[in-house]
Amino acid sequence: MNRHAPTLEDVAREAGVSRATVSRVVNGVRNVDPAIQDQVRVAIERTGYAPNRAARSLVTRRTGTVALVVSGAGDGTGDTSEEEQNAFAARVFADPFFGRVVGGVVGFLRPRSTHPVLMFAESPGARQEVLRYLRQGNADGALVVSTHPDDPLPALLAEAGLPAVLFARPVRPVALSHVDLAHWDGGRLAAERLLARGCRKVATVSGPWAVAASQERLAGFRDTMARGGHPYVPVAEGGFTLDSGVAAMTELLAEHPDVEGVFAANDLMAQGVCQVLRERGRRVPDDVAVVGFDDSSVAATCRPPLTSVRQPVEDMAAAMARLLDEHVRGLRTEPTSVLFEPELVVRESA
Repeated sequence: MNRHAPTLEDVAREAGVSRATVSRVVNGVRNVDPAIQDQVRVAIERTGYAPNRAARSLVTRRTGTVALVVSGAGDGTGDTSEEEQNAFAARVFADPFFGRVVGGVVGFLRPRSTHPVLMFAESPGARQEVLRYLRQGNADGALVVSTHPDDPLPALLAEAGLPAVLFARPVRPVALSHVDLAHWDGGRLAAERLLARGCRKVATVSGPWAVAASQERLAGFRDTMARGGHPYVPVAEGGFTLDSGVAAMTELLAEHPDVEGVFAANDLMAQGVCQVLRERGRRVPDDVAVVGFDDSSVAATCRPPLTSVRQPVEDMAAAMARLLDEHVRGLRTEPTSVLFEPELVVRESA
């Protein structure tokens, strides 16, 4: 005869507590002594009890999932084709930054038996699908990573009163919580490193000028260079991709062949900078010192390994998930922000 599936009563007997106490622990009620919570969790593991997620959601009004939304440009008027959708997804997955976001989100959610549902919102239709998904109660809320400064999704979420937290401060004020980095200070750290190495003729590859983080990194770099007696810093705009770093460095070398130091606003572009310098016979860092930004996996595999301004993406993503959890549980009712500090990680390139 098959053994019956373990019940709350079985867990209660194993733990030596009441069924009501087990129910409170299973449903995440906070007024249970931590020692008793541990006792119940041990009993759950011993009995093999698996909570009924549907029944649990009726009590907690939680789905056990959150939407992790990668949101794209906001200026389109029609839906994207399948080819454009695939291209958008390919760009996202090719960037190591997104993998770090996922790692930080999952690291926070998994111990809480909550799981992310990946959604793309690169078109008006896709954004409406995200809104419908959340309104229908299929997820507890949204964690939003915008890839375009004119992204309308944050405002749509705020207007709909849906719980959501943003990765990075939005360009336009919106009543949602967000996490971000002190990007100006990151640019300052890069400039201080090149100045300390004695670089006098310095250039920079910025991110897209429309992106707030790009502007702040560039401002921090140029302000610090100016304080160091170098008021003119040539700039070439990149797009946070390897190819754009190659194109920008090619442009800079054509106009400033005697450059001694380069700051690239992310590691992928810095990798492109190093590639161009290597092809032109310029040694890094002996002839040209290079500093990147993010301290991603690219930094360690670049030739030579990159000195980079570290953005603690995993910690920032975990903080984003924590803020959403607090909003969903009613522990936080007003929008807030969490700002992280960058740090310089020195390797061989500068």
